[in-house]
Parts: sequence; C-alpha cells; structure tokens
Amino acid sequence: QVQLVESGGASVRPGGSLRLSCAASGLATNPYCMGWFRQAPGKEREGVATVSGLTSTYYADSVKGRFTISRDVAKNTLYLQMGSLKPEDTAMYYCAARPSYCNAADFLSRPSDNDYWGQGTQVTVSS
Repeated sequence: QVQLVESGGASVRPGGSLRLSCAASGLATNPYCMGWFRQAPGKEREGVATVSGLTSTYYADSVKGRFTISRDVAKNTLYLQMGSLKPEDTAMYYCAARPSYCNAADFLSRPSDNDYWGQGTQVTVSS
C-alpha cells in the first residue's frame, strides 16, 4: 500500500520559515516525479513545486526565490523549504508522487487524481 505522509505544517508569522517533509512508502521504486501542491479554502488546488528525476525542479511563479524543493532518494523523502512566508501562502499542502516518467513542469500544471497523494499538512501564515 502506497503512503505519502506529510509533516511540518504549522502557524507562522509573515516573513517566517518552515520545512515540510513527505515520507513515501510502499512503492517498488522511487517515484520519478514528486511534488508539492496546495489548496486554500475556496480556491482550486495549485502546483507549488515539483521535481523529476534527481535534480530537475519547477516552481510556481508565486514561490520562486522563496521556496526550495528537494528530495532524499535514500530516505524516499521529499522536502519543501519555505521562506519569506506570506499570508497568501496559507493553505493545506499536499505531497504527490508519479512513479512513471514525467516532466516536472508538466507534473506541476497537470497533476492527476491517478497520482499518489498524501493527506496534507496545514500551513497558516498570520500576524
């Protein structure tokens, strides 16, 4: 059974930092693409950052320069280092994985319900 378990969400003040983690298990091999997506109340889900292979990354324009995605293949864990947080970053953050070959940009813009998804971790940015 494939499981993606996110952690690290919290309430922080604007300008603060957080690191989210996503531990993957139950997969026969490391998924080719992994990524972070978020959904704020009343809004559609949007891609935040994705990685394909070991180092090919892609970011939403709204987080470029502030967020960094990385993965530890040995631990099968995905990370999202978030900095200079803004109130508009408030959302439930979800980890997703696609085992088959994929492009990071395509995965960011066209995730699928057929991909593997975690349950989410809440990030709240407020003064």
